[in-house]
Amino acid sequence: MQTHYFYALELPGKSKAILEETIHSMKEKMPFKTWVHPQDLHITLAFLGNAPEAKIKAANEVIRAALNNTPTFKLEVNHLGTFGRKDSPRIFWAGLEKSTDLKEVRKIVFSACSAAGFTLEARPFSPHITMARKWAGEEAFQAGQLDAVNPFKKELTFQAERVVLYKTHLGKSPKYEPITLFPLAKQD
Repeated sequence: MQTHYFYALELPGKSKAILEETIHSMKEKMPFKTWVHPQDLHITLAFLGNAPEAKIKAANEVIRAALNNTPTFKLEVNHLGTFGRKDSPRIFWAGLEKSTDLKEVRKIVFSACSAAGFTLEARPFSPHITMARKWAGEEAFQAGQLDAVNPFKKELTFQAERVVLYKTHLGKSPKYEPITLFPLAKQD
């Protein structure tokens, strides 16, 4: 079985715990086939797929050097959304307030991966936290229900403190194993 790797912004433990409660409260209202394990919650920055060690090492070096001087920053989770068909979404996610800091960190990671020889998705960056996959409701999915069930009316903010290189273990739960950690610079 192929192993996949990806770089992601790590969510702090406290935020994962809040999102775990959120997921638990939404499961009955939102019948998705699989819900993401709380330890696996993250914001993907670059999906590498099956990656040779030399390329990962090259990307890691550039990322580590660039993120050393990049300060931690605040992010806010504030809305819900889906990817895929309107009536039967493939992905159910929590969205983030626009952040130039997040875009900058993503650009650093993306550039480092490209420079190391990775071919990455060309789609525009759409930062999100995947919470569930594959709509399993008997009725068609109604996008209007997203506002009704949105638990982020009171904001969920957290400090983005590090980027992580994850390795995927299909068939396991949690399925993402942190391989390399890249701390952002602490602010005074």
